[in-house]
Amino acid sequence: MIYSMTGFGRELLEYQGKKITIDIRTLNSKSADISTRLPNQYKEKDIEIRRMLSQGLQRGKIDFTISVENEPNVNPINSAAVISTYKSLYDDCMRNGVVLNCNSADMLISSIIRFPDMQQNANDELTDEEWAAIESAIQNAIDKCCNYRKEEGRILEKDVLSKIDSILALLEKVPQYEAERISVIKDKLRQSLMELNMNDSNSENRYEQEIIYYLEKLDINEEKVRLRKHCEYFIETTKTEDAAGRKLGFIAQEMGREINTLGSKAHHAEMQKIVVMMKDELEKIKEQSLNIL
Repeated sequence: MIYSMTGFGRELLEYQGKKITIDIRTLNSKSADISTRLPNQYKEKDIEIRRMLSQGLQRGKIDFTISVENEPNVNPINSAAVISTYKSLYDDCMRNGVVLNCNSADMLISSIIRFPDMQQNANDELTDEEWAAIESAIQNAIDKCCNYRKEEGRILEKDVLSKIDSILALLEKVPQYEAERISVIKDKLRQSLMELNMNDSNSENRYEQEIIYYLEKLDINEEKVRLRKHCEYFIETTKTEDAAGRKLGFIAQEMGREINTLGSKAHHAEMQKIVVMMKDELEKIKEQSLNIL
């Protein structure tokens, strides 16, 4: 089964009064192109997070975000720091003869709370327990993203296999024009030899030589066999391998070579139309294979 490189995974975690949201978004890319946006207290784990994403998602443009929101009923103020700062300022006021009433004391406390160091969670160190919870949540988000990719992959697989079936169906139409194609080639050769004004004996010998040469040169049986084998290998790969995007792209290239050779050897209008339709289906396959993991 094939997987798409387009995916999304989200995991919500509540930890000690914090709501932590983990988002993963992926798009197609030739390699693992990872972008992370982390709060300051989690940046020390950036390398480890990238390793998890690379192992779990393998390939694609990967956008990873952790956002943290404190619950409304949680007091984020560092009370000990506020009290210590207030006592220090209060003592300074008393030494300088400044008397604080209720209003001025409240204003002082309000000002102290706005100091950067008074925010309890602003510079919290990441504990092993919190990281273990976040690491588990990240893995859950990766799993959800993989499941999303799997569902998208089913749609992709159905689409590309329908186009492979179309190419095989078009290939089955080729033999009905081969006899007419050979007849046309023979007539063109005979006409060309007649225009050279050769005597009958020489013309007949030359005609036979030219017929043998062109029939060997323009034979398309090998191309038909190889194209059919490539299509079968494409189908087999989608069924047996999970991360088959690159391989399917290479198989599609080989299919393109055989179709192009068929076109160059066709020398028949209807066969040329079939080749054009094959190329159209193959281009759609190539476009879709760019998004296959």
